[in-house]
Amino acid sequence: MALEIGDKVPEFKATNDEGQDFNSLEVIGKKPAVIYFYPKNFTPGCTKEACDFRDSYTDFKELGAEVIGISSDSVKSHTKFKNRYKLPFIFLSDAQGKIRKLFGVKAGLLGLLPGRETYVIDQEGIIQLKFNSINAAKHMSKALIKIKELIK
Repeated sequence: MALEIGDKVPEFKATNDEGQDFNSLEVIGKKPAVIYFYPKNFTPGCTKEACDFRDSYTDFKELGAEVIGISSDSVKSHTKFKNRYKLPFIFLSDAQGKIRKLFGVKAGLLGLLPGRETYVIDQEGIIQLKFNSINAAKHMSKALIKIKELIK
């Protein structure tokens, strides 16, 4: 069952890009957050999406929001990806697909690739936007617009 707009994000745990344990309660329910699921590090679309979030990360932070990228890539791959493109936000490794399943993110591209989906969550932990598009270039702008609406 997929999470939808109006649902509270349940607690989840993962390993971050520094190899440390991450508990969603450290962020979710404390501040607005953007969680974006993407297929794979270093691919053209995923790199563009990550760099879009990087280039606007200051805007998110000034609005009090955190950005979290999640894929099935390893911690080591996330670390290399972050370092190569100077990505300042949190990356979580979901190698078993448990978080993806928790959110109900569907596979993309005829089921061949993991899906690309973005969630904007308010400071109470409630999903306010769910955006699913193979077009990586649209995710950051949709998320930033929604975060700005939440802060008004």
